[in-house]
Amino acid sequence: MVLTETAYAKVNLALHVRRRREDGYHDLESLFVFVEGGDALRAEPRKDGELRLTIDGPFSEGLDSGPDNLVMRAAKALQLAVCPEYGRGTVSQPLPKRRSASGGNTQRFGTNLHLTKNLPVASGIGGGSADAAAALRLLNRLWDCGLDDRQLCAIAETLGSDIPACVISRTLRVEGRGEALEPLELPGLSGILILLVNPGIPLGTAPVFKGWDQCDLGPLDTSSLDAIIRQGRNDLEAPARTLVPQIGYVLDRLTALPGVMLSRMSGSGATCFALFDSQQACNIAHTTLASEQPGWWTMSGLLR
Repeated sequence: MVLTETAYAKVNLALHVRRRREDGYHDLESLFVFVEGGDALRAEPRKDGELRLTIDGPFSEGLDSGPDNLVMRAAKALQLAVCPEYGRGTVSQPLPKRRSASGGNTQRFGTNLHLTKNLPVASGIGGGSADAAAALRLLNRLWDCGLDDRQLCAIAETLGSDIPACVISRTLRVEGRGEALEPLELPGLSGILILLVNPGIPLGTAPVFKGWDQCDLGPLDTSSLDAIIRQGRNDLEAPARTLVPQIGYVLDRLTALPGVMLSRMSGSGATCFALFDSQQACNIAHTTLASEQPGWWTMSGLLR
C-alpha cells in the first residue's frame, strides 16, 4: 500500500506585525491561503518497524533526511501521541482509546517516506512547515490513527508556529504567533489564479523580523477580498527588501503585468506572488517571466 499527500504551498495574502512579545515572538495578524500544488510526500509500510526518509526534487540538495528533518520529527511526534511504547504522548486532547495502544505491535509504524522537494527552501511559502503537516495527515491515514484536525493541530503546535495552519491547508485568519486559527470563507477567493515567483535567493525568517521597524500600522481587515487587496500589507516587505533588493524588482515586474489584481511578498520572503483575473493573463505572465528570468523559480496554480 502506497499513500501520497501534497504539502500545499502557503501564501500570506497579508501579514501585519502588531508587536514584539516578551517571549521573543511577534504578535501577527495574517491571512493564509494555500495553492493547489507544492511538495509531494509518499509513504509505504516497511516490516521492521523503522522510519526512513529519502528526498529528491529540484530543491533537495543539502537537505538532511535524518531525525532533525521536520518530516521525521512530525512522524515521531505522531508515534509518541498514539503509541505508549514510544513514550508518553504529547497531545493535550485525549486520543481515541482504540488508537491509544498498539498492543506491543510497534511494527505497524514502520514506514518508508519519500519527499519530492518542489518548493524553494527558506522562501516564505511554508516549506518545512507544509512538509511536516503533510506527514501528519499522511501517516494519520497510513497508520489508521483516527485523529481529527484538532488533535493533529495539537501535535503540530509542538513542532512549529505555522504547522497547525498547514495541517488544515485552507483559508485561515491567523493571529498570535500562529496558534490562533480562524477558518474563513471569503467570496471570490477560492479558485483564483496565482503566480509565485522567487528570485532564487534564500532568506531566513529571523533576520527579516530583526529588521522590522517596530511600528504597528494597524489591524488586518479580513472581511472581504477587496479589503485584503486595498488595505492589507506585508509589514516584513521593507526589511526583506533591504536584505534582498531583488525582491523589489520582482514586485515591480509582477505589478506591471496585465490582469494583476494584487501583488505582494509572502511571509518573510523572498517569494512574491500575483493574483490574476483570468487564466489567460496568468498563463501569459508565467510564460513571460520564465522566459525573461530563467534563474527565477515560478509556479502558477489555483487557490484552494
